[in-house]
This record gives sequence, C-alpha cells and structure tokens, in this order.
Amino acid sequence: MTQAMTPAKLRDLAVVAAIALAAAAGFASGPAAAWLRGPSLDLLMPLRHLLFAAPAPSSHVAVVAIDEETYRRPPFNQAPQAAWPPLLAPVLAAVAGEARVIGFDVVYSTSLDSIQRGFERDFLIALRNAARADKLVLGKVQHSAYPILPHAAQQIAVGGAANIRPLNVFEDIDGVIRRVPLSFAAADDSREAGFAAELAQRAGARAAPPLDAAGNLQLNFNTAPGAIPTYSLADLHACAQAGNTDYFRTHFAGRTVIFATVLDVEDRRLTSRRLVPAVDGARAPPRCVHPVMELASAARDSIAGVYIHAAAIDNLLDGTALRDWPPPANIAAAIVLALLSALAAFHLPLAFGLAGIVAGLLLLPPVAAALLQGGSVAPWLSFVAAMVATAAATVAYRFAVADRDRRLIARLFSLYLPPVVVERMVAGGRMPELGGEERDVTVLFSDIAGFTAISEACAPATLVQGLNTYFSTMTGIIEDHGGFVDKYIGDAIVAVFGAPVEDSRHAERAMRAALKMQAALRGDPQRFSVAGHAMKTRIGLNTGRVLIGNIGSPRRFNYTAMGDAVNLASRLEGANKAYGTSILVSEDTMAAAGDAIVARRVDVVRVVGRAQPVRLYEPLAPRETADAEQLRLAAQPDDPAQAVRNLTEK
Repeated sequence: MTQAMTPAKLRDLAVVAAIALAAAAGFASGPAAAWLRGPSLDLLMPLRHLLFAAPAPSSHVAVVAIDEETYRRPPFNQAPQAAWPPLLAPVLAAVAGEARVIGFDVVYSTSLDSIQRGFERDFLIALRNAARADKLVLGKVQHSAYPILPHAAQQIAVGGAANIRPLNVFEDIDGVIRRVPLSFAAADDSREAGFAAELAQRAGARAAPPLDAAGNLQLNFNTAPGAIPTYSLADLHACAQAGNTDYFRTHFAGRTVIFATVLDVEDRRLTSRRLVPAVDGARAPPRCVHPVMELASAARDSIAGVYIHAAAIDNLLDGTALRDWPPPANIAAAIVLALLSALAAFHLPLAFGLAGIVAGLLLLPPVAAALLQGGSVAPWLSFVAAMVATAAATVAYRFAVADRDRRLIARLFSLYLPPVVVERMVAGGRMPELGGEERDVTVLFSDIAGFTAISEACAPATLVQGLNTYFSTMTGIIEDHGGFVDKYIGDAIVAVFGAPVEDSRHAERAMRAALKMQAALRGDPQRFSVAGHAMKTRIGLNTGRVLIGNIGSPRRFNYTAMGDAVNLASRLEGANKAYGTSILVSEDTMAAAGDAIVARRVDVVRVVGRAQPVRLYEPLAPRETADAEQLRLAAQPDDPAQAVRNLTEK
C-alpha cells in the first residue's frame, strides 16, 4: 500500500528541491560558471588526448621559425636580429612561390635603411611581390593609443593598412588563452579582421564559425606532437641559397605560412592545451640542408604565440572550432544532475546514495571528453560543483532535520531491541506501526525451575548477582539468533522472534536459541549456580499470529506481543514439569521450522480455549549435528493408544 505524503515529507521534498535548484543556478550561471568554464576545457584536453587518438598532423598551416638554431647558425649568428630582413628575402620569395598566403607574426618596427640606404631592398621587393599577389599579411600589435606597426618602408611595400592586421589575443580572467578575437574596432568605429581571421579568409575559409557572445573563436587545439609543421629559418635559408625549389613545393604548396619567433623564453603563452605538455620541434618535418641541431629541450605547458594563430586558422578552415553550450542548456543539465544527486543523497541509504553520486561524478569527465571530441564544450566542472554542493547540503539537512525522527525511533527501540535489529530496521526503512500490527512470530517463554527454593536459600544480593549472570547470557543467545527480549517477569524471560524485522526463519531460529540456552546451562553449571543450587530452566515455544507493537498508554507503553499464541507458549513452558522435559514446542512451530530441527513427538493435548488439540514436540538438536539416537527418537511413530490430554494452567 502506498503511504500517504505527510506534511513533513512534503516539507523535506520542497527543501531538497530548493537546495538542488539553488546549487544548479549558482554554479551553472553567473560568476561561478564563468570562472569554472575555462578549467573545464583545460582538464578535458588531456583526457581527450588520452581517451581518443589525437588526429595526425594535417594542418593547413606551416611555421617558419626564428628559433634557437637560427640564432646559432651562420649567417644569422653573425648579425643582430635587426639586420636579418635581407636574410629573410630569399626564404620569403621561395615560400611565396608556393604558399596560399603568408603572414608575419613578428614585427620589424625599425630599419637599418636609415644607416645604410638600400640595406633592406631585397626584403622590401619580396614583400611587395607577395602583397601584389594578395598573399601577404603583416602583423601589428594593437594598443589603445600607439600601435606597434611595421616600419614605414614595409607598410608602403605591402600596400598600406589593407595588408596589416592586429596580432592581439586576449587572456581569460585566469591568464590563460582559450579564445581569439576575429575582429577589432578600428579608429573610425569600423571593424577590421584579426591576423588569423584575415589569413584564413584569404586561404579560403567561407563558413561562419561558431562564436561566443563577445564574437571570439574558441580554440580547438590538435594536441598531437608536431601537429603544426615547423621549419627552422636557418635551414630554409640554406635551402633557398641552394636553389632547392622542390623542397619548398613539397612542404609549402597551398599552405598558409607564418613567419614567427619560436623560442624558449620569448612570446610563450598558456593556453587551454597547457595540461598536455609538448616539446618544441617534436616530430619536425624532414630537413632540406642542415641536420637537426641538438638542443636541450623539455616538455612545457606554454606554447609559442604563433601556434595560437595557427590553431585558429585550422579551426576556421576545417570548421572545427569549439562550441560552448548555450546558457539554458547549462542550467537545465545542472538542474537535472543536482536533482538526481539530491534524490540519491536523501532517499537512498546514505552509503548507496553517496556511492551513486561518486559514480556519476566519475562518469562526467569521460562523457564531457567524448562531447569535446565532437566540438562541444560541456561545463562539467559546474555540474560537479552543483552535484557536490547539493549532496553536501542535502546530507546536512537529512542529518539535522529529516532523519531526526528516525534517530529518535532508533533510540527508543534501542532500549529494548538488540543494536543489530535496530540497525536493520532503520536501514530497511520499515518501522512497526506505533499502534500495533498483526505479525506471524515465534514466542519463547523460559522459567527457572525451583526458583522459589533458590531465592529462599540465599541473600538478596547473591540472588541478584546470579540472576544478572543468567539473564545476560540468555539474552545474548536470544539476540544472537535474531530475537529480542520482550520482558523479564521475575525469573522468567519472554522473547519474540520474527519482529520487528520480518524473518521467514523465526521458528527455526527460536528453537536453535532454546537448544543453545539449555546447552549453556549444562556446559557451565558452576557459573549458573546460586548458593549451591544449579539453575535449570524450562522453555516453551509457540508460533502464531499475534498483535505486536507499542501497547499501553500515551505516557507509558511497551513494545510487546499479545494474543493466543503468546498464551500457549506460556502454557507449554509450564507443561515441561509434567513431561519431565526442558523444552516443549507446538506443532505450529515445528511446521514453520521445517526439517531444520530434529524433535521427538511428546503428546497431544487439549488447551483451554482451543477447539483443536495441540501436538507437542521436544526439540533434540539441529539436524546437521543430530546423532543416531536423536534421529531414532525423532522417527518413532505416535502411540495409537495415546489419548488426548487436557493442558491446564500451570
């Protein structure tokens, strides 16, 4: 039967739902979401790199690197970098003959022409020729007042501002570059394309890329080693001097080529791929003239700034830029996950609920990495924060408020139930109804034979000490077999098996407990003696339907069992004296226990108040330990001449 929704339960559901909604809204929107968005992407990059094979290098971009090797090889090592433009001329001319478009991510804002007229003539001619072929874009660094521009002669050579674009990229609030602007505001309030956007457009990019609310492109880095082929300027200079046009055709035909600085300390940037360290020069393409110069290098979390532009160009040409989830989707997903966490933390047993939440948290990163492989950036850290905050707040509320009643009931039951039974009852969530309920149970009555004589033969303190020893041992045996002591009546013990937690084997367990109780008394008679009188107990067991629950008055009640089945168990205990037995059980108890206990037939009696006679049995031993004599006694048939006797009050 479905339980009615109480006001307390409605209150708990409303509070837990409010916790989940508040956590989802707090972490999936606003400043918290903005702060967690970047780390979410950064942590997914290495996971995607691990779970999914990074695509093989197939970049549209090639980098001509002014690297450490260039500084060390002649003729570059014989002059300062300001004097290098003439050395760039043959390389630029050779690359321009094959490349789709060329960009300069290095700004030469000064010129030695002022000292030696015509010093950069060849370089300026190479710039002019590439610009006339619509293949050249120079870079500038945009500042609020005075931008850093190429030298005036270079500006004239390339045809002015139409072939000069901003190199600027912007960091997120944590100092990491994850996005590049595709355009910038010009002085006349118009927009001019950024460096990467201009190169990509000239290289053939046509489709509108996915942009964030500020018009930025979110970078999708290829984390494979050597994803962007990089060539040392020193080797290309030697190649151009050697006239090896085939090498330039093979490596630069149809590509976007960027001249840039690639050094250990200059123009290094932290990006969203910072957790996938890379070694500069890894898997470099084949050389033309010079062998690779052995230089000390290690994997680093930063990359040269040119690779940011290269990634943006590849993303624009391939349509692989990353897409953020729209805010409504973020909030909706966070609400669903937070509500599931709240449900698990509130309704499930605490250990299972927390285990389920942990499993969900562990599942989020690989799922988000799979989505990232498809170009979608899930704000999974916002989801994690919402789930953890919801779970923590829900558990706190559950402990402080919602479970208060259950703890109170547990404390009340612990006064008269064994701890293990209380734990099982509370964990199972099934409490007996306070007014009582009908239940099939097995009732055990035990009494000490000759207790009156024992009590008259010793001092009260000695009697109490002996009874405490006896009750402690017998109670322990009863509880070990799943029963609980209903009450002590003088020297008598009343115990119930099969409540408050249902147990289909309550009859068998009660009989095993009775046999164990008798064995304990026989096994240590000295311990269970008072004033030289050994304790002997008589036990009666009966199984039947009883009313069990908290019975009494509002000010004083007891968890007890009532009914005819209880009365019969009491009478069977007293009948032991007439039959010279120590344990008697009814046929209902034997039937409920099955064949687990070996017992002999004792008699058939008529009980006052019952129309049908009752067959009595004496349990001998658990079947697995019964000896041959006990099995023989259990197999004896009824005596045909046996009459039905009347079982009177003891």
